[in-house]
Amino acid sequence: MPEVICSSCGRKMEFASKERPCEVLSGWLTVSQWKGLRAVEHYNFCSFTCLKRWVAAQVPKVPQVILKAFEGGKDK
Repeated sequence: MPEVICSSCGRKMEFASKERPCEVLSGWLTVSQWKGLRAVEHYNFCSFTCLKRWVAAQVPKVPQVILKAFEGGKDK
């Protein structure tokens, strides 16, 4: 039995081989990310909230030491 798992919250959706994924997964989102030559990864999400959470986790974080360096210039 095919299964799709949300890449953010882990929610699982199973469906029979005879069922159409487009009907069973209505409302789900799939994102494809190119990783290189002929390398594509697919991510599934059960909601826009899960997609948003996943995207936010992919954004590189700015180290606090860099942010603090800019704070010194506020009063000048």
